[in-house]
Amino acid sequence: MTIEPIDAVVLAAGRGARLGGATPKQYLPLGAETVLARAVDAFLDHPRVRRVIVVIGADDDAALCDAIGPRAARVEIVTGGATRQASVRAALDHLTGDAPARVLIHDGARPFVSAALIGRVIDALAVDDAVIPGLPVADTLKRVEGEQIAGTVSRDALVAAQTPQGFAFAPLLAAHHKMLEMATDDAGVMEAAGYPVRVVMGERENFKITTIDDLEVARAALPARPAIGQGFDVHRIVPGGPMILGGLTLDLPYRLSGHSDADVALHALTDAIFGAIADGDIGHHFPPSDEAWKGAASDQFLAFAADRAKAVGEIAHLDLTIICEKPKIGPLREAMRERIAEITGLPVARIAVKATTTERLGFAGRGEGIAAQAVATVLLR
Repeated sequence: MTIEPIDAVVLAAGRGARLGGATPKQYLPLGAETVLARAVDAFLDHPRVRRVIVVIGADDDAALCDAIGPRAARVEIVTGGATRQASVRAALDHLTGDAPARVLIHDGARPFVSAALIGRVIDALAVDDAVIPGLPVADTLKRVEGEQIAGTVSRDALVAAQTPQGFAFAPLLAAHHKMLEMATDDAGVMEAAGYPVRVVMGERENFKITTIDDLEVARAALPARPAIGQGFDVHRIVPGGPMILGGLTLDLPYRLSGHSDADVALHALTDAIFGAIADGDIGHHFPPSDEAWKGAASDQFLAFAADRAKAVGEIAHLDLTIICEKPKIGPLREAMRERIAEITGLPVARIAVKATTTERLGFAGRGEGIAAQAVATVLLR
């Protein structure tokens, strides 16, 4: 039986001191989204949740909008307090105007909560006033005094508590306003008020990001989504060397003309990467109208694009084709692959460099210019 209405509170007012850094952990990127956005989505997308309240720090309005984007219009925002209990109490007080029958409380630093787990907690709320997900403790537990083991703790009756924790709204509100001492979760508040708390099975994937190691595990756990981008560029050949091509400096009596060093090959690769991550193009990031890029080395453009891609995923493969009559690319192919690998930080095995001609047709066939086209495959997370 479904009990309606059910609202969800996502807590995001913490500072994440144990992870370190200037940005609280809930606002950090996790693939193409942020930690908090993924947590919020789980409740916004759940058909049994009426509304979502996000509790933030006093000065976090801009950070929240950056972190969850258009979702900000779909949630209700509440300013939290100095402690977790104060933040939950602020959210519960906010809900009293249109109080739900049941409420879910979730940590915004748990980005992988599943719809099935949310449903399991809601189902249990049909018969109980307090429900938490928990996992049996797998590790042997030791009680420590100083640096010495003082004893072994039986794990037989222990579970590790997770969120979302679900409660009947009115008893939880009353219990929070009576509770003066600190509790580490809302189940503790209800326990102190004398309510029994039921445990349903949690999920290993629903871990909380607390340390930088947790964040790296979370990023590694994201399913990869392949994205493909293409790039194309052309530059005119003019007298006077050297020529910069494929990241190499070639001792030739002619060169490519352009605002930067005109490395047509690296430009095509750069745009291919930008295309794969939907991040504009080379002209957007390095406009030719800006004198700062006059004569600039194109390796910095490619390195910048590669870094942008690595922030949201992994570059799986780069495929470059250079179209020209001169110079001959065959003898340069391996050196180009190695240079591109150096610039992007990729293994050489992930980089393909090919060459073709236009059978002496068009500007390339007449030796007036060089064209390049590239394809980048990025695994987005």
